[in-house]
Amino acid sequence: MNALRLFLRDIRIEHTLFALPFAYVGAVMAARGVPTWWQLLWITLAVAGARTAAMAANRFFDRKIDAQVPRTANRAVASGKLPASVMLWAIAAGLAVLLVSAAMLNPLCVKLLPLAALGVVAYPLCKRFTWLVHFVLGAVDGFAPLGAYIAVAGTVTVPALLLFLAVTVWVAGFDILYALMDLDWDVRLGVRSFPARFGERNARLWPIVLHVTMTLALLAAGVLAGAGWLYYAGVLLAAGVTLYEDRLITLAQDVFVLNDRVFLTNMAFSVAFLGTTLASYVVAR
Repeated sequence: MNALRLFLRDIRIEHTLFALPFAYVGAVMAARGVPTWWQLLWITLAVAGARTAAMAANRFFDRKIDAQVPRTANRAVASGKLPASVMLWAIAAGLAVLLVSAAMLNPLCVKLLPLAALGVVAYPLCKRFTWLVHFVLGAVDGFAPLGAYIAVAGTVTVPALLLFLAVTVWVAGFDILYALMDLDWDVRLGVRSFPARFGERNARLWPIVLHVTMTLALLAAGVLAGAGWLYYAGVLLAAGVTLYEDRLITLAQDVFVLNDRVFLTNMAFSVAFLGTTLASYVVAR
């Protein structure tokens, strides 16, 4: 039980809440209402499997870097509390769940699975080569609404791609802020990140630019998908969250406090946006 607790804490199982609401948004938009319970079950398992594999890959490939950084040195694998092989088994299990889930949804999901699986496993390696790692991570999370849309609709549409874009830049934005916590160590260890490449000032500016882009992408997706008027309450909420973040970034000097507040705000936003999207198709047209 202690090993399981360490494992779940190391892969930050609670972060699945970031991906799931937007996956359900994609499913609701494709169904123009509530998808079947069967579809929701396999979409949920697919997201959980992909997220587990991605976080396990991150912990496995980054274990030596994590061990050198004070903030991450106590992680279970980095500190030796769990063997690295645990994460290899978790990657295999997560990908297996993703494969079975895709097969239970539709053939197009299976055809596109290799691309998603490659992103899930390879994204931690990107920080060795490019500061675009934040956008790769964003794209991995962006596969959640795109994949869920395809799972229900069986096809790719422009609104689905706009949801993918929205989540990609949304996650990239707060991941850039997250990287500020390790800026000095990234520079010292040669880790590629946006803050290490462009400095703290740009790292505080560009998340706002990216979250404005997210808001516009969500707006366009709703228009093209014919969403009901309550959907746009969620778009307004996205704009409000961006303004709040701008104020936080301007005032907060402690990047750890800044990230805690941004994390909680965006988690709440993702759940609220799912609510307004669902209401737009079910309650009001």
